Amino acid sequence: MRVLVVDDEKNLLRAIEAGLEAEGFAVDTATNGVDGLWLARENDYAVIVLDIMLPGMSGYRICEQLRADENWTPVIMLTAKDGDLDQVEALDTGADDYLTKPFSFQVLLARLRALIRRGGGERPTLLTIGDLTLDPASRRVTRGGVPIELTTREFSVLQFLAARPGEVRSKKDVLGGVWDFDFEGDPNIVEVYIRTLRNKVDRPFGRASIETVRGAGYRLVADV
Repeated sequence: MRVLVVDDEKNLLRAIEAGLEAEGFAVDTATNGVDGLWLARENDYAVIVLDIMLPGMSGYRICEQLRADENWTPVIMLTAKDGDLDQVEALDTGADDYLTKPFSFQVLLARLRALIRRGGGERPTLLTIGDLTLDPASRRVTRGGVPIELTTREFSVLQFLAARPGEVRSKKDVLGGVWDFDFEGDPNIVEVYIRTLRNKVDRPFGRASIETVRGAGYRLVADV
């Protein structure tokens, strides 16, 4: 498996490179955005690790350009600690995951392996549940062809449920999949987003596709 790591913190870059090579990965590195984009375009990678703040071109723009080129290689973006806006923009520009600095190498490794298992190479398929359609690439949602405006986080919660339609996802599952494994806020934030989503994707259309399973969690079902 070949991995590209782009970061201008040379000590961190060397540490990630050494750690990944010890795990059997082939690693290419770049310390600026221009070289990083060139490598990403010229080679096939299992996954790309991108820092946000890079000389020459930011990680945002690299990711955005790759997606515009229809390059769907999984990308994990490294963000500033507690940088909520960084995380939002990372997802908006096409990143598949993000990790806040400082981070454990073992956590990075686990995230990389998860992205590799998920795979890349093709435009993400549309998620369709009844007459509700999600486009993960453009982050657009429609119900019966009618566009629905969602915030980035609302889309992420809906996408998390839509990825496994009919399956009950616990509040803990949603927090880990949409926020962060280290989320320390109020877990009831999930209920707030579920309520908002119902008000946007269900009630205006006379639907009840987002179900609460008492004591277990939530699931998304076809309701037409």
